[in-house]
Amino acid sequence: MKRAERQYALVDLLRGARRPWSAARLARELGVSTRTIERDIASLQVAGVPFYAEYGAAGGYAILPEYSLPPLNLSAAESLAVLAGLALLDTSPYQGAARRARAKVAAVMGEEHRAPVQELLGRMQVIDPVAPADGGVPLGMLSDAIAARRVVRLTYLGEASGDDVPASTVRDVETMGLLRGGDAWLLVGWCRLRDAIRGFRIERITRLELLDEVAPERDPALLEADQVRWPIRSLG
Repeated sequence: MKRAERQYALVDLLRGARRPWSAARLARELGVSTRTIERDIASLQVAGVPFYAEYGAAGGYAILPEYSLPPLNLSAAESLAVLAGLALLDTSPYQGAARRARAKVAAVMGEEHRAPVQELLGRMQVIDPVAPADGGVPLGMLSDAIAARRVVRLTYLGEASGDDVPASTVRDVETMGLLRGGDAWLLVGWCRLRDAIRGFRIERITRLELLDEVAPERDPALLEADQVRWPIRSLG
């Protein structure tokens, strides 16, 4: 059972339970370790699921009785579009959030749509020309840094030229956003090494450190002037 499926099964078990379940009982039911159950519950709590713990011999984990999954009325075509679109983010800095969102959509999809949508999804394939490099930076760190407007220190691998070995540079960058350019995702920010806006291909970032500094406000016109050269459309 995949992690997302297990977590939804965990929520369903506790939503339908009359009494709290212990971590050991949940682990036996789902075929995993108690530590995995505790990690799943902590992760779901961060996502907003209202778990609580009761202590004592009959204690365990429970969910607030009034909690329920929100209704989601999507047609088969709409469900297919949403799930396919989220799947395209699987190699993006938002892969974790996209996978959680896919699991939520799949969990509340009407039974009459489930089989045809899954069949059509199985016929869709994507060729990613640039595969994430082994040992690369965790993609989730980038989305967190952008959301918090943090300054990052990154080690960036330059583009290879002929037989020359590409050189690496260390740069402090004020994160500003993400850009999808052709076959690659780019981190866009104010590069303090170049004293200008730059885009950094994610697969060339070999090391990333989140600094304590919050990026100062920059004139939005600087970013607009830099991007006017390209046929960019906003997703907002």
